[in-house]
Amino acid sequence: MRGRAIGFLGTAGVALFAAAVTVAACPLAVANAATPLASHRAVYDLKLLRTHGKRGLQSVRGRILYDFSGNACEGYVLQFRQVSELDTGEGKVALSDLRASTWEDGAGKDFRFNSQNYVNDKMANGVDGRADRRGGKVAVALTKPKQATFDIEANVVFPTEHMRRIIEAARAGESMLEFPVYDGSENGERVYNTLTVIGREIEASESPLTDATAGQAALAGLKRWPVTISYFDRASAPGEQTPVYAISFQIYENGVSRALTLDYGDFAVSGEMSQLEMNPSRPCP
Repeated sequence: MRGRAIGFLGTAGVALFAAAVTVAACPLAVANAATPLASHRAVYDLKLLRTHGKRGLQSVRGRILYDFSGNACEGYVLQFRQVSELDTGEGKVALSDLRASTWEDGAGKDFRFNSQNYVNDKMANGVDGRADRRGGKVAVALTKPKQATFDIEANVVFPTEHMRRIIEAARAGESMLEFPVYDGSENGERVYNTLTVIGREIEASESPLTDATAGQAALAGLKRWPVTISYFDRASAPGEQTPVYAISFQIYENGVSRALTLDYGDFAVSGEMSQLEMNPSRPCP
């Protein structure tokens, strides 16, 4: 799954999977060639894992649909939807429906994003825009929620490139990555600092598969690692910070992710993969 889940009760972030890293770490062509990403469609069933603090939720249930396709030559397309029902136990039930689509250039230079967030079947907000890397900077142009243009620093990278870099770091035995990320979430104007912690490779014998990844021929023999990505508000005061939220998962070296945990501070939600369809990926010419 790509870097992080896009929001819960808002565009707080998809995937279940979007983040960024500096392009100076290694040439993009090397990362692209070494990390072919699999086209696939996955469904994750959500439920409340734990709750504490002021939120006091009684239950959470929902589903994430994650549809990823493309290649390094034509770019990568993500269709994402997260529907979540939250019950406070006081007769109040909130239904959040986040729909997002993105396209990212295979070289990590161009990024297009569009999302709509509904709360109780009413449109709450939407974001539409693009970001282009040029002239030593990243230029962002928004059409929603308002027309705006601004520049962000060149070391900010887009979601798919972040996923590739995490996999490359895991293969190299690295345990930590620390980078800024831009994925067009929130109102399209926010950049997050991220900290990625990568655990040691998971041996098949120590963690038997019990979800939709079990028996998948396309995953047989592939390495996988536990990963946690924490997202920090860049506008916060310097010093020790608490992450805005964090996502944990196991990632295969082809980009498929399982065993999700979405931690929003006051509560955490687990996501078990209930469906997985591996689709053919068209190779570059």
